[in-house]
Formats: sequence, structure tokens, C-alpha cells
Amino acid sequence: MYYVDHEQIKRRLDFIPSLKQGCAELMSAWSGKSGAGNGTLLLSWAQERLLHLAIETVTDVGSLLIDAFMMRDASSYEDIVDVLYGEGVFDRETAAVLKELVALRRALVQEYTDLPRDGLHELVAKLPGALERFAEAVPAFISKEMV
Repeated sequence: MYYVDHEQIKRRLDFIPSLKQGCAELMSAWSGKSGAGNGTLLLSWAQERLLHLAIETVTDVGSLLIDAFMMRDASSYEDIVDVLYGEGVFDRETAAVLKELVALRRALVQEYTDLPRDGLHELVAKLPGALERFAEAVPAFISKEMV
């Protein structure tokens, strides 16, 4: 029998609508700016934090699933996505966006002084759909595996 920490997974999945709303608000605010870079320092920092929170949400849920279902240990953040995709948690399209997302982690948390802050990151537009698919796929996977 597997021990799945449903409460922790649910809390993180319940956070996804906030991330989606943040993406929408960032896209709207950024598109309303004019001039070079089309943004402000505050919008850039908001974008970085949004991306970081999305990474942590996905990798936290991923780690909980890996532990609960005794999947192969992941060797990196990118590998968490690979393991989940390999186990059939979500589709290829979702995996591609999530892998692109988690690849940003190092830059966001270690190389933040060198990040370009001159535009809206393309992932902000891709994230809402990928996060929605992720939020739907995780409970479906858990239900399927718990039978």
C-alpha cells in the first residue's frame, strides 16, 4: 500500500489558480507598458517570483509523487519532470513546458544578478495551460494508481 500525502499535494495544486492569475496579470501589465523592454524592475521581479513559485509547486508535487509511488529517484529538478513523464503522470506537451520551467531554477535562485530583465519571459504565456493540465493529471494519476 502506498502512502500518498494527499493534503500536501492538494495544498500545492490548490495554489495553481493563483499562479495562473499571476501569469494573466503579468501579461496584461507588461503589454500595457511602452518603451524599451516594455516593463519595470518591479514587473521583472514579480515575473521572477512567479516563475520560481511555479517551479517549486511543480517540483514539490513531483517529489511527493515520486516518494509516494516509489518511483526512480530523481537526480535533478529537470529529472523530476522526466520521472513523472516516464511514469505517465502527464503528456509530452506538458512535460516539455515543465522541463523548460524547471531549467530556469538555477538562474532564478543562484544567478539572479545576471538575469535579463528586459521583457516578458515566453513561459509566462505557456504556463497557465501547462499548469492546468498538470493540476488535472496529478489527481487522475493518483486515482489510477490507488486502485
